[in-house]
This record gives sequence, C-alpha cells and structure tokens, in this order.
Amino acid sequence: MKLNRMSKIIISISVLGWIIIGFLLFSSVSIDAKNSNQTNVYKKLKLFNEVLFKVRENYVDELDIGTLIESAIDGMLEETDPHTVYFTPDEFERFSTDTKGEFGGLGISIDKKGDYITVVSPIEGTPAYRMGILSGDKIVKVDGESIVGLATNESIKLMRGEPGTKVVITILRPGVEGELDFEIIRDIIKVKSIPYAFTLKDGIGYIRIRQFNANTTKELREKLDELEAEGIRGLLIDLRFNPGGLLNEAINTVNEFVGKNKRVVFTKGRTKQTNLEYFTKYNRMRSGYPVVALINAGSASAAEIFAGSLQDWDRGLVVGKTSFGKGSVQRLFPLSNGNGIKVTTAKYYINSGRCIHKELNDKLLKDKRVQNGEISREEIEEMEDEAEKESHKNIFYTSEGRIVYGGGGITPDIEIEQSRLTKLGVELRRKNVFFNYSVDYMIKHESEIEKNFITTDKLIQDFLEYAKKEGIEFEHAEVDSTYDWIKNELTGNIVGRKLGAVELYKIAIKEDTQLQKTLEIFENYATLEEMFAHAEELKKEKEELTGKSE
Repeated sequence: MKLNRMSKIIISISVLGWIIIGFLLFSSVSIDAKNSNQTNVYKKLKLFNEVLFKVRENYVDELDIGTLIESAIDGMLEETDPHTVYFTPDEFERFSTDTKGEFGGLGISIDKKGDYITVVSPIEGTPAYRMGILSGDKIVKVDGESIVGLATNESIKLMRGEPGTKVVITILRPGVEGELDFEIIRDIIKVKSIPYAFTLKDGIGYIRIRQFNANTTKELREKLDELEAEGIRGLLIDLRFNPGGLLNEAINTVNEFVGKNKRVVFTKGRTKQTNLEYFTKYNRMRSGYPVVALINAGSASAAEIFAGSLQDWDRGLVVGKTSFGKGSVQRLFPLSNGNGIKVTTAKYYINSGRCIHKELNDKLLKDKRVQNGEISREEIEEMEDEAEKESHKNIFYTSEGRIVYGGGGITPDIEIEQSRLTKLGVELRRKNVFFNYSVDYMIKHESEIEKNFITTDKLIQDFLEYAKKEGIEFEHAEVDSTYDWIKNELTGNIVGRKLGAVELYKIAIKEDTQLQKTLEIFENYATLEEMFAHAEELKKEKEELTGKSE
C-alpha cells in the first residue's frame, strides 16, 4: 500500500523516536529534566512512538512493518535537501562502485533502444570484446532469463557479478538469423574517467574528464605525459556534463597545474569536525602551455572545484556556460544489512572564498510543481537568470587579483554558447537512426570503412530514405539547414562502428560549435596572459552594452 507524504513524515519521526528512546534506555542515559528543550523532544518522541503503535495495531488493513520503516526513512529525508539520500543494499553497492571506478562485469557500453538493451560498443581488452560481442548486438537474455523490456539498471544487475563467475548472454545480431549464446567469464572492469585524450589540430591537446573516480589522477598524469611528449602548445580540458565524484581526486588533479601546498577547497558545516581545509601535497606542476577548461550547466561538484581552482590560482581560462552549482558536501554512512545513507554535512568553498553551491537547484529539485511539469522551461530559465545576477553581486578575487563571482556555480571567464539541434536533428537522435543505419551499413560494407571514410551525397540520400521508413518526417529546407551536421554525424557513426568510440568522437566534435569556438581562442592567443586580457575586454564590452540597454 502507498503511503502519502504526511504519513511518511509522521512514521519517520515515530521510528526515529523509537530508536532514540531505545538508545536512551539501553545506554542508561538519563534525561535532564531541567533541560526544557530535551524534555520537550522526549515528550514529542514518546507521542509519536504511541502513534506508531496505535496505527500498527488498529489500522483497517494490516501494515507491513518493513514497508513502514522504509517509508518512514523516505518521509524523513523529504525534509532535507535533495542530496541526502537513503540507499537500499543494491543502490548502495552501485553508488560505491561508481566512485571506486571498477566492478565485476562483461565490458560493454549499453543503451536501451526501444525494448532492447543494445550494445553501443564493447570496451577493448574486456571479456565481451575478446568473445566477439559487437556494436548493435541486442541482448535478449541473461542466463536464460529474458530482459526484453527490462529497465537498464535491472539488466546491469543481472550482467554484473563477482569476477571469475560465468554468465551466458543471448543476443540478436543484425544480419544473423536466430539467437546467439555467449558464455562469458566476468572480470574486473575499470571505468575510464578519461575516455578521450588526443592531439587536435595545430598542436592543441584535448582531454575529456567524464567523472572524478578513483582512477582520475592516475589517468590524467598518463595522458598528460603522452600529450606533452607529442609537443602540445596548449591544453583543452573538457568538463561538460561531468557530474563530479571524489573530492581527493579533484584536489590531486588540480595539483598537476598549481603545484604543492596550495589550498584548493575548504568546508563549513554545523559541527566543528566538518570545518576542514584541503591543500595540494605533491611537488608536481605542469607548465609551458596555456590551459583552458570547458564547462556547462551539467558540470557539477568536483568538476566545479577543479575548474574554479584553475580560475582561482590563475592557472587556467574557464570558458563555456555557468556550471550547475553543486557545492554541498555529502558523507557516506554504511548502515546495517548493507543499506547506506548519504548525508549533506557541509558546503564547499574554493580558495578565493567562493561558495559554488546554488540554492535555487535544491529548491527546484524538491519543488513538486517542477516534478509534475507545472512550471514551464521559460519560467525556470527566468529564475536561473535571476539567481546568476544575484551571484554576480558577490565579488571575489583570484591569486593575481582578477575578479570572479560566487554563490551560484562557476561563472566562465568567457561565455560560449552551444548551438542547438534542429527539430530534424533531435528526431534523428531520439529514434537512434544514425546508430541503426550504421549497424546495417557495417554488415554490408565493412571492408570499405577506413579512418578517412567519406560520406557521399548519394549515401546521405540513402540515409534519408532509411529515416523516412523509420517514421521521420521532414521538409527539404530542414535537410538543407542540417546537411553538414547530418553528414558529419553519419560519417562518425559509420567509422565508429568499425574503428571504435574514440574515432567516432574525433569526428563528432567537428560539429561541436562550443568546442570549436574554444579552439579559436588558442588560435588567436598564444599565452594564458593574453587569454585573460581578451576575457577582460569581452567583459567590459558586455558591461557597456548592459549599461546602455538599462
């Protein structure tokens, strides 16, 4: 039976009261009658404890005590922020796995396409890769149990397991009749924090940090060594859509650029033990080339600490769009029976004194109107614009005296917009038309696909006919305005099916306008000092325009 929100809160306090009362009794802790607050709390806890038992004993339907307690916990946490979360044992294990950066599994990147869990790409060197699992394979069974229609998370649970154990997956492969069974021995799969690192045109190194897990610092050092050996003259670090991760990894990666004994972040909380400072500790500092960090509204937490710290210590130019604003500290507490809880205990402040936390995010995440779609995207954008204006009233200074702003994410030194997909582009992506077409093309033309593969006009026309059969409707004008993007996307998908995700990505970013505009900064300004000066000029121009419009 489903309990409403008020029931959850009442029961949560009841259960909490029962636990605390039990603790007091069994620990022989006396309650000081002179302490009015403590006495009042005791009375309230006793009252809620009575309510719990009256409801359990007299409610019209029999209530499951386990369900009551789970609902109680959920109800209690509804009164906190969105980042204070209770985990069931499975959820707690998955969360811990994500931050550790490794797990026992098969080694495939998957996505749900329609009812089917589909292999996007096998990860090189893993059991699935060695067994010949291919991009486009549809997984229909795990150990004989159908997973068609099953949620992605549930499917992952079935495929993951202890290293050394066997699992049989059954697939449907395009161009092959019938089902294929693969018996695979699970192995430790390391999640790459840095999936892409290579040299772009004109000697600019590119590193994409997807998340900050236990492997990030090690991976970053290795990739930087490789890029520096190639003689890069600049470095672009892409942090877009990076949700964050481990704090110590953010600090250690910042260390690579700012050197030893630099304060990266400090925390402030309600209790004394949550007020801490974190400094870099390694005698390491990369130099000899300018660094630019690219962020957007999806860059959060550790990614914001990384970008903001480069900014604070004047070791990197930050470009893109204002980051998410996730600057609260969570501590993970293991509980009994494998459960766990993540509790907000403090807020992060980076060296300049800026608190990057955006309070508006917490309000929106908890707002029932937002969850129910009762507030339009335009209204939310207006609230976000207002919050950003407010944050610009909080002025801070970098180590060399540049002005930066605080109180709502990391504001970039130079704002760069990302172009939006056309309606046709959105539909082609939404219905996985590029992926499906490239899988079919790979079956028939594998020998013709090389790195320098060229998508011809004839091939694009064939693709558009395929798209029509997939239910995509469009006008010629829409095709004309999206033609270059379609050509690049199609090329990337076809090459990627044969040569892997990295080659696909190298092609895809050619139509990434935000990234390409960032590369123009390297073309026009050779040093970080010149970049900072350019950013200051743009800032003054914007202020003058804003002043005139007002």
